[in-house]
Amino acid sequence: MARTADKVRSLIAEDSAFEDALSVVLSRAGHASPDEEATPDGGTQPHTVTWGDVSDDLTSGQWGRLIESGILRDADGSGFAVNDPEGVREALGDDAVETDDGDDDESNWSTYDKLAGLGALAFFPAYWFDPLRNVVGETVDLFFGPLDAVLPFYAVVIVLSVLTGLYSTLLQANLMNTEKMSEVQAKMSDIQDRRKEAKERGDDAALERIQEEQMDAMGDQLGMFKEQFRPMVWIMLLTIPAFVWMYWMIGVRGGGATHVDAGEGTIVLPIFGAMEWKEQVGGFVWIWLVWYFLCSTAFRLIIQKTLNIRTTPGS
Repeated sequence: MARTADKVRSLIAEDSAFEDALSVVLSRAGHASPDEEATPDGGTQPHTVTWGDVSDDLTSGQWGRLIESGILRDADGSGFAVNDPEGVREALGDDAVETDDGDDDESNWSTYDKLAGLGALAFFPAYWFDPLRNVVGETVDLFFGPLDAVLPFYAVVIVLSVLTGLYSTLLQANLMNTEKMSEVQAKMSDIQDRRKEAKERGDDAALERIQEEQMDAMGDQLGMFKEQFRPMVWIMLLTIPAFVWMYWMIGVRGGGATHVDAGEGTIVLPIFGAMEWKEQVGGFVWIWLVWYFLCSTAFRLIIQKTLNIRTTPGS
């Protein structure tokens, strides 16, 4: 339904006359509101429509665009049927009309979102600046130190990966409007399909209209990117201190002191075998970072599946 509604809105954006044209088509095809469907003889209207039924109210160009866009489909030679009449009615209804202001309100970041972004940026220097890393590491160690005291370090990393995977999934599920993002993707896909079809048949006028529509849709794409990035600032605000703590524990970057017991300084991984935490895979990725991402990816997928949470736009 959302895809059909987007097609209808796109047609109306091209030419406002399509709003009346679609209302006529719905009525003549027997898809008007229930109190309008009865015919004078007490029967009901057929659910197909032909060009002869609407030629007095529609231009041939409008009729062709409705077929081209897929709103009308061939009904086995008996006429044309309306694809998803509910979706068409939704787009024509006053309640379904979306304004640009409403989209902006949904995509705009709150003051708290912006503060979270600034907080995340403030933690970044701790990766390279040793005194700041020590402050962050010692502070976070107040929370994770007791855990490290009873578990080997590889198990502590597993616990961290579970925690970061859990709150990352929940933040994305609650701060991203995946339904709106799906609608934007469907709209852009429809524009691309129509652009390709118009190019194949050499319709320069249609290409020009579609190009203008595509430029207008760039604002929707920007809103989608903002929706995707909004939970990321909160995830970074919580995750960066945990990463800085792991840097501080192992003593990488800047020659910092190692806070992991010597007996816990190695881990055995498939393919790589026994490796020390400070060793690098391929000469540029620390083994503890590889271990964290392996655990994080696995537990994140498990959490999403278990809680039935979708964090990406659907088709």
